[in-house]
Order: sequence, then structure tokens, then C-alpha cells
Amino acid sequence: MTTETTGVTDPAGLRHELYTYSGEEQFLAGVRSFIDDALASGEIVLISVPEDRERMLREELPGTDPGVVFMDTSALGRNPARLIPAWQRWISERAGEGRPVRGIGETDWNGRGSAEIEELRYHEWLLNLAFTGSPAWWLLCPYDTGTIDPETMRAISRCHPYTMADDGPRLSPDYVKEPFSWADLEPACDPYEEFAYARGDLAAVREKVIGCAAPYGLTGDRLRETLVAVTEVAGNSIAHGGGHGTLRTWVQQGTLVCEFRDAGVMSDPMIGRMAPSPRSLRGRGMWLVHQICDLVQVRSTPETGTIIRLHITLPQP
Repeated sequence: MTTETTGVTDPAGLRHELYTYSGEEQFLAGVRSFIDDALASGEIVLISVPEDRERMLREELPGTDPGVVFMDTSALGRNPARLIPAWQRWISERAGEGRPVRGIGETDWNGRGSAEIEELRYHEWLLNLAFTGSPAWWLLCPYDTGTIDPETMRAISRCHPYTMADDGPRLSPDYVKEPFSWADLEPACDPYEEFAYARGDLAAVREKVIGCAAPYGLTGDRLRETLVAVTEVAGNSIAHGGGHGTLRTWVQQGTLVCEFRDAGVMSDPMIGRMAPSPRSLRGRGMWLVHQICDLVQVRSTPETGTIIRLHITLPQP
């Protein structure tokens, strides 16, 4: 399955560079070189890396240079859709200081399931699109080839127009300007509950979700947040997806999954992934869904319609 948008044609706002390494020593060598070059050029470096990598860099970097800023992404959770608006906010804040900006962004891949890995790959593809025409900045994406399988690594390399080499950055021979190619969604976990809904059925949709979630301990504020998300998605089906849709619910590996199918098409790949303007009434619903859910999967084409899966982590037993 592919998106309708072919992605960026000229990533003028973002220099999106891949750095593949193996082991801590090679990580430090490449990232330290990138930081030193940035500071020598009078640039600010925003660093968002896993906790163990951050400790290594703090020990390696002499002193506390005001041009180096560490950013904690733990509050964003594991939903990759929250990363682009965070980078946009950080870049906007630092751009106001009048200094060029570089970033270093590495995601913790430990414990990631196949659905999360696919969304992380999509996030890398969307970065080129999200920052087209933005103020110029440079993002280095380190990837440890020892922890990521070769097939995933090849897919990620196709999302980066530049790559770090021994003699400096260069155009990547692997980068391709083409629609994003999705892996197939995993089949619904059997047994699952299915419910066809239409106008007037939003209360019934919520009851179906409560019936699936409550036996697994999802109650209180977290359940109420989940019901806000499912109401938003089901309401979009009714308003924009032909007036009706189908809900499937199941529990898989400690996660509640609510899947919505309808006949509509979502043509904007950035929907819900950009912070809505205070003056805009559009895009707020899916933005809220992404802020509530631990993972959101969207597949939408004219041939298949739209499938949206909401993942909510259940309380530990």
C-alpha cells in the first residue's frame, strides 16, 4: 500500500542525514565530529537521543557549552507521530536566537513491536515533507546497525537524502523520491469484536470499547481519554467516510486495539502530526487522537478506503 503523496521534491528546509554506526566508539566518533563542526560554525545543536547515549555524550563533551542543548523526549511516549511537532517547536524556539540550528535525533528501538517500527520508518519519510520550505536546519539521524535488522535499515536509508561518510556528508545513493510503501497491517487478533456503526451510534461505539477494555483494568481518566479518541475517529467516519463504518476491538500483548474502517480517503499524510494553528478549526481531531493514543496507524487509499488503528497500553496486571 502506498500513500497518495510522493513526498518532498526539494527538501530545501531540512538537510536530513543518516549516520550508520556500530557500537559506542563509532557512535561517539561520528556524533562528536558533527557537534564540534556545528559549534565551530557558531551553530546551536539540539540533541535528542536515548538515555544511555545522552550519558555518554555528557561525559564526552567538555564543560556545558550553551550551544549544546539536550532534549528529553520521554514525555512524548512511544508514538512517533509526536516527534515532528516536537522538533518544529524546538526549532522555532531556537531559531529566534538568530543562530543556525542542527539536530541529532536517535530513537530507542529496544522493545519496539513491528507496528511501532513501521511508524518510525514512516516518521523518517515524513520529516522530508514536514520541513519543506522551513528555515534551514540540519538533522543527523544515528542508527546502530548492530541493533536494527538489515531490511529495516535498507528501508530507513531510502528516507534520507544525505548520508555521513568518512570524508563528510554526501548525497545518499539509496534515497528515493517515491510514495511511501507500507507493510501490510498485521491481521486482527482472534477473537475480536466487530460492530457496524452509523449516524446516531457513537454512544454504542463507546459502549463496545468499554466492554472490551474494562475487564483488563482500563478505567478512570485513561478510559475517558480513550473514549474521546474513539468518538473522534468514529465521528470522522460518519462525517467524511460515507456516513458509516466498522469498529473492531481486540486485546493483544497488553494493548487494546480499536480499528475503524470506512470508505473515506485521508489525502493529507501530515494530518494530526502538525500542531494546529490557534486560528484553525481543521486538523484538531486527529491531533488530539495522536496525543491520547500510544500508537496510531493510518492506512488510506482510494481503493481500500481508510483504516485507523488506535493502540492503548493497558494497565499492568
